[in-house]
Amino acid sequence: DGPGGTGKSTVSRVVAHKAGLPHLDTGAYYRAATLAVVEAGSDPHDAEKVVDIVAGKRFAQESGHMYLNGQDVSEAIREEKVTAAVSAVSAHPSVRRLLVAEQRAWIERHAGNGVVEGRDIGSVVFPDADLKIYLDASAEERARRRARETGEDYDAVLADLNRRDRFDSTRVASPLVIPDGAVVIDTSELTFDEVVQRLLGLIRAMT
Repeated sequence: DGPGGTGKSTVSRVVAHKAGLPHLDTGAYYRAATLAVVEAGSDPHDAEKVVDIVAGKRFAQESGHMYLNGQDVSEAIREEKVTAAVSAVSAHPSVRRLLVAEQRAWIERHAGNGVVEGRDIGSVVFPDADLKIYLDASAEERARRRARETGEDYDAVLADLNRRDRFDSTRVASPLVIPDGAVVIDTSELTFDEVVQRLLGLIRAMT
């Protein structure tokens, strides 16, 4: 778990690979649901229509690819039109319930094992997880990282991250919180490799 820009997506994929565990990006489910809403031409704020659309779709994620009704949408879900609407779609409680059920089914299919990344994993999706990790970093450091990666203006990125932090932490459905019992790691002064090794050490300590 953790706010945007902490590196949790990349870190979780690398940790999963090195630990020999399957990886689940829960955010891809919300992006796929948003893609379905956008392609249907519906208002992402219209809860009733959004839920009807999402409930009628099939979602799957395997080997780093996201599938919507059997079609690989891994690239399509990263388009700007999806990014602009995903916060609104993911805020609907009924949408989250549908997709949380999908994510729990994914773990069941993988014998209860996996590295799962998102914003409500330890608090809502898997509150009984064997290991909960919350990655954090200052908003300024997260903005610097994202600006370097994307080439966007730092001030614009910082403003967007602050907006997203406020939205995620105050939404009614599954707000972003530090899960009970989570190991909190501030990555502000750590390198990528240091974060990966810290997480692998926590996993090894369990076995």
